[in-house]
Amino acid sequence: MENWCKIKPRVNLIIDFIMLLDMMALAGIGFLIKYVLLPGYKASEVYGNNSDLFFWGLDRHQWGAIHLYVALFLVFLLLLHIIFHWDMVVCILKKMVHGKTARIVVLLAAGLISIILALGPFFLNRK
Repeated sequence: MENWCKIKPRVNLIIDFIMLLDMMALAGIGFLIKYVLLPGYKASEVYGNNSDLFFWGLDRHQWGAIHLYVALFLVFLLLLHIIFHWDMVVCILKKMVHGKTARIVVLLAAGLISIILALGPFFLNRK
């Protein structure tokens, strides 16, 4: 356990650095899809008719898939980040929210809202 206490800050810093790079990749790919690899009707207006838009050999839909995978990886890293900082989260929560029941309600509400935001699109009706 003593060795873990010594390397935990380094591992945490590495996770945080990878999270930063992942977030920047997520933003960059989002900007690429939004402003460069335009949808068909906008691409015709900006680049002319019969323009096929690719970046590094991939079209906007393929970049959209990569965007999704980068986002899922960020969620994984975020969960690791929360696990590594759990003691700090609990300590701050104890100072901000008095009473164990209230803290449990806050954590459950945050968890439920997170799940609804992440999984909600799967339950939308397309009609």
